[in-house]
Amino acid sequence: MRSHLLNETTADLYRRSVTEGVDRVAAKLATTERPHTGISVDELAPVIASIDLDTPLADTAAALDELEGVYLRDAVYFHHPRYLGHLNCPVVIPAVVGEAVLSAVNSSLDTWDQSIGGTLIERRLIEWTARRIGLGEGADGIFTSGGSQSNFHALLLARDEACRIVMKRSLDRGVELTKAELLPKLRIFTSEASHFSVQKSAAMLGLGYEAVISVPVDRNRRMDTSVLALELENLAAEGLFPMAVVATAGTTDFGSIDPLPEIARLASEHSAWMHVDAAYGCGLLVSPTRRHLLDGIEHADSVTVDYHKSFFQPVSSSAMLVRDRDTLKHATYHADYLNPRRMAEERIPNQVDKSIQTTRRFDALKLWMTLRVMGADGLGSLFDEVIDLAAAGYEVIEADPRFEVVVRPQISTLVFRYVPTEGEYRADLLDEAQLHARKALFASGEAVVAGTKVDGRQYLKFTLLNPQTTTSDIAAVLDLLAAHAEQFLGESLAVHR
Repeated sequence: MRSHLLNETTADLYRRSVTEGVDRVAAKLATTERPHTGISVDELAPVIASIDLDTPLADTAAALDELEGVYLRDAVYFHHPRYLGHLNCPVVIPAVVGEAVLSAVNSSLDTWDQSIGGTLIERRLIEWTARRIGLGEGADGIFTSGGSQSNFHALLLARDEACRIVMKRSLDRGVELTKAELLPKLRIFTSEASHFSVQKSAAMLGLGYEAVISVPVDRNRRMDTSVLALELENLAAEGLFPMAVVATAGTTDFGSIDPLPEIARLASEHSAWMHVDAAYGCGLLVSPTRRHLLDGIEHADSVTVDYHKSFFQPVSSSAMLVRDRDTLKHATYHADYLNPRRMAEERIPNQVDKSIQTTRRFDALKLWMTLRVMGADGLGSLFDEVIDLAAAGYEVIEADPRFEVVVRPQISTLVFRYVPTEGEYRADLLDEAQLHARKALFASGEAVVAGTKVDGRQYLKFTLLNPQTTTSDIAAVLDLLAAHAEQFLGESLAVHR
């Protein structure tokens, strides 16, 4: 079916087909009244399972008609002001234009001969981001699929750097230490509120989950550096080595930013790699008013940024940056068919030399288009708006006797819990009330909120990344949650009478 291949003979069909798809999405965006329909898995799964994928439809219009019933109608729409769930942002139009261009041209960012222009645009954006962070002239990095991959990549480099340094020091003392002998002795320090990808990365890197030492947090849910200092001191006595300290600039649950300057000092004193997971908080890099919240990040050896969170980019768009570009060589492998060593000698810029992926989309184009249309201040002002909203939302919840809020937000998440204004209830029943309220709200389609555990108890969470959301939306969702929780508790008491 050559008539469907995108080339010079099908340019008009491409234009018509994409326009049809864009029109459908635009119509849906313009008429969406709820974040989603509330449809269940049991309702939708049989519909999709019944579709005969071996029998094609007549044309794009027919396929879009079918798509309406299996996806577009029931999708979760992050642009809706009452989507308050996970770290999903509404996207900016210039980035969506970039998405359309990169998908059609389909450059692969692994080698220069597949991505002329694209390679240089990505490198320019890495340079721009590194300068915003303050990593210095020797910095470099690579775009990735997301924060988990960025964290994994950074810890891979940290592992191999730790092995190189410790093995050299041992050899200088006349002791030959192999990498296999060293790996079980490496340890990673991170706060108990950090992202799970730190533990997962340790396991994938052959270190095991037990290689990660979880550091308690203070009352503001930031890493307790006094405990970190003690843990680092104790390590040497046990014959172990500090591979890395992972600080978080914007924890998933609380948006808290670890004390970066103090962590940098401790990591330096103990010759540990400092990685900053700023997947969420990276939007502060372009904030016209709050860049100071990231002070200390410039001391990091590596940094994770997720543009598809607080830069309002479509998934996927992330990057991992390093202070010393030479450390990226730990992920380099020269394949004769793709990037032979002679290309590096000829200074041909193959991005696969520093990536753990081979084929990669030109995701950098989305950020490029955004900056060229909106500018850094324009993006940063959007992130400032949601931080302001979170501050106002905190006051709304704090003033509502039906809820208790855990901590004043640093960025744009609010963790809170429904508490009955009358009567006393078992702690486990109150936990069930939080879970029920969230589930019932999602099933209604009226709003979407997240949930988490704090000190072993169930809590609810607003993740605010939409500048269109208002305090009125927050108040309305609180009313819905309270109603669902109250109904659950009332029915539970009636059952047990």
